[in-house]
Amino acid sequence: MTGLVLRLAAPLQSWGEHSAFTNRDTMRFPTRSGLIGLLAAAEGIGRGRPLHAFEELRFTVRIDRPGVPMVDFHTVGGGRARGVPTAEGKYRTPETATMVTRRQYLADAIFTVAVEGSASRVAELAAALRQPHWHPYLGRRSCPPDQPMLLREQVADPVADLHERVPLARRVRKEEDPSVEFVTEGAVDAADAVTELADVPDSFHRFDRRYRTRTVSITGYPIPRKLCLTGADFWASLTAYMQEGQ
Repeated sequence: MTGLVLRLAAPLQSWGEHSAFTNRDTMRFPTRSGLIGLLAAAEGIGRGRPLHAFEELRFTVRIDRPGVPMVDFHTVGGGRARGVPTAEGKYRTPETATMVTRRQYLADAIFTVAVEGSASRVAELAAALRQPHWHPYLGRRSCPPDQPMLLREQVADPVADLHERVPLARRVRKEEDPSVEFVTEGAVDAADAVTELADVPDSFHRFDRRYRTRTVSITGYPIPRKLCLTGADFWASLTAYMQEGQ
């Protein structure tokens, strides 16, 4: 097994897990379905196409900056001549044509993600991310990622790099012992929290989306103090890490 290291940062991200039309939620970290959607977009895999090629992948998420939750208020259907369609195939009356939706986002969040898989599969994903077929997005099409996103490819142990090598933009006090939360697949004995998510996609088909459940663990781990940097020092360290793999 080998892997990629991704940096997911943007003004807005949204990682829905059980969204309904009128209330679009977000988890506080990237979901498996959201990450597979990002990679599938880069590879040009259309909705309804098989997702078997992603089954082997294993994701580990480091929560560098959790971001600030926010809700965006939307209205849908107002001003349409025919109004909003109903489940019976009819249309709402003009008085009830406008629907209210609320969409949740994470503002200014940053995550570093280890993507583990076979060497051949990792090479395919890296090539797609360098020249994406469709622009990758962080949970929703309105959330394009900042650059750099692909930090390293063909990393022997990307999870170890998240613990020991990849810098994160954080200021720490002299008396502070820095730590960061990791989201890992499966149950971990030392986890601070273990939960189940319905975010394993069987199909992204527009009219037949199907998901299975998985267990994830959220665990706080200490990290080396030298990884916590700010400003020019952070970007210099991140650039040096990226150049090591070239």
